[in-house]
Amino acid sequence: MDTMLDYEINKEMAESYLFIGDFDKAESYYEKAAKANANGADAYMGLATIAVQRGQINKAMKLYKKAVEIKPSDKALCGMGLVYMEQGRHDKAMDHFQRALRLAPGNMVALNCLVREAYSMGRVAAALPYLEAALETGVEQEAVSVTLAGCLICLGKGAQARRHLEAVLRINPSNEDARDLIQTMAA
Repeated sequence: MDTMLDYEINKEMAESYLFIGDFDKAESYYEKAAKANANGADAYMGLATIAVQRGQINKAMKLYKKAVEIKPSDKALCGMGLVYMEQGRHDKAMDHFQRALRLAPGNMVALNCLVREAYSMGRVAAALPYLEAALETGVEQEAVSVTLAGCLICLGKGAQARRHLEAVLRINPSNEDARDLIQTMAA
């Protein structure tokens, strides 16, 4: 069997076992996939996922880095950011979430983590361009608009925030988060 076919079969088997929560078998198949194709970033991403599930964050970081070396992806960079968050290395976490979002502005995990880090570090303004880029993708548009509005309120830009919130409410009058923020602004 050729190595690319071995890689694909082993990767698919690993993903199936990962899906059902059998980490040992998933790990075994991901390792076989990595041996069959050392340039297959997906196998290293799978192994990193297993390491995270097992609480082995240092091992996960090495695997995410290997995946990024092979093929930089928003998911691998986001994974690195999550590990840096867990380690309390917030500047590096924020940097990796930003890098992930430059590759895929609609990556909601990276976006939510970036916003969280931005708030905790007092750098809310740094999240604005990424929220605006995410809006352009159309992914989770209501949630992104409300989050953007919350950031704008935090930065004292109430008029801009109100425009976003009113746009959400025109589309979905029952959006409680948007209504709550407007009420908060009125208080």
